Amino acid sequence: MATLVKKILIALMLLGLGTFFSSCEKIFEYEGDCSIHCQIRFRYDMNMKFADAFANSVSHVTVYVYDAGTGKLVLKQTESGPALSDRNYVMELEGLQPGTYDIVVWGGDGLEEGTFTASEVTAGVSEVTEIQCMMERDNVDGKAQVTEDVRQLYHGIRRVTFDDTYGTQVEEISLVKNTNVVRIVLQHLYVEDVDPDNFIFEIQDDNGYMDYDNDLLEDDMIHYYPWSVTAGQAGIEADIYTKTITNVNAAVAELTIGRLMEGGNTILNIYNREKGEKVLSIPLVDYALLVKGNYNKGMSDQEYLDRQDEYNLTFFLDGAGRWISSEIYINSWRVVLQEDSVLQ
Repeated sequence: MATLVKKILIALMLLGLGTFFSSCEKIFEYEGDCSIHCQIRFRYDMNMKFADAFANSVSHVTVYVYDAGTGKLVLKQTESGPALSDRNYVMELEGLQPGTYDIVVWGGDGLEEGTFTASEVTAGVSEVTEIQCMMERDNVDGKAQVTEDVRQLYHGIRRVTFDDTYGTQVEEISLVKNTNVVRIVLQHLYVEDVDPDNFIFEIQDDNGYMDYDNDLLEDDMIHYYPWSVTAGQAGIEADIYTKTITNVNAAVAELTIGRLMEGGNTILNIYNREKGEKVLSIPLVDYALLVKGNYNKGMSDQEYLDRQDEYNLTFFLDGAGRWISSEIYINSWRVVLQEDSVLQ
C-alpha cells in the first residue's frame, strides 16, 4: 500500500510540473513569452532643475555593455530619433543573458553630427577602459581650434546585474551633460555703443578628450571661438536725475565648450582686434563657482559645474574705454573683484 501511495504522489508531482511549464506562456502572457528581458531606462536630471529632461534633451544614445568578469565588450547598441522623446522609452538589450555588466553610455546629437567621435570597439576583444570620446577640432598653424557650435554630449556609466528570473528587469542609468554654452556681453556704462567687430573672444581649455568614466584625459589646449557674435541692445540709465533710459548697442558672443572641471585650467580671454592686446582674462571655473550661491552649498563644486550648462557673463566699459575692474556679472549675480590684477 505504501508503495502504491508513493507512486501516486510522484505521478501527481510530475503532472503538476508539466502543467506549470506548459502554462508558462499564460503566466507570463504580459511579456508575450517566458523569456528574460534586460532593459535600461535613461535619466537626465543632473541639471539645475533636478528634473528628468531626457525625453526633451537627448536625441541619440549608444550603449556599450561589458562583461564585469572578463571586462570584454558583449554588446553595442544604438538608438536615435523620435523613439527617445517618448517619456516611457526603455532600451531592450537584444540577446543579453543574465549576468553582471559594466554599461557605458555616450549620447547626444554631437555623436550624430560629428562634433564628437567615440572609439571603435570590437565585441569579445575591446575592454571597458578602451571606450573614449573626443571632441573634433581643427588644427590651424599647430593650434587646436573649435569655431562651430559644439553639439550636445552626454555620458553615463553603471554596473548592473540582471538576474535569471523570467520576465522583464529594467535598470536605470543617469546621464551627465558634457557641453556648456557661454554667452559674453560687453556693455558700456555710458551712452556709447560697443562694436562687436572690435573684439576677439576666446576660451582656452584642455577638456576635449573624455575617458570611459568621463574623467578628462590628457589633451591639447583647445582654443574655443564664438559661433555667433552679434550686436544686441541694452538699456542704460543715461541721466541719473531724470532716470532716462537709453538703448545702446552691446557686443554679444556665444561659445560652446566641453566639460568644466573643478580645478581645471579654463581661461576666458578678450582681445582688442585692432591692437592685438589682451584686455581681459579671467579663470572661468573660479568665477563660475563664485556664484554657486547659498542654496547650492550642499552640492560639491563638480556637481554644480555638471548641473549648470549655461553661463551668462556681462562686462562693463567705463567712459575712457577701459574695463571696470570692480565688478562683473555672471548669470544674474554681481561679483565684486578684490584684486584689479585679475582683469588685464
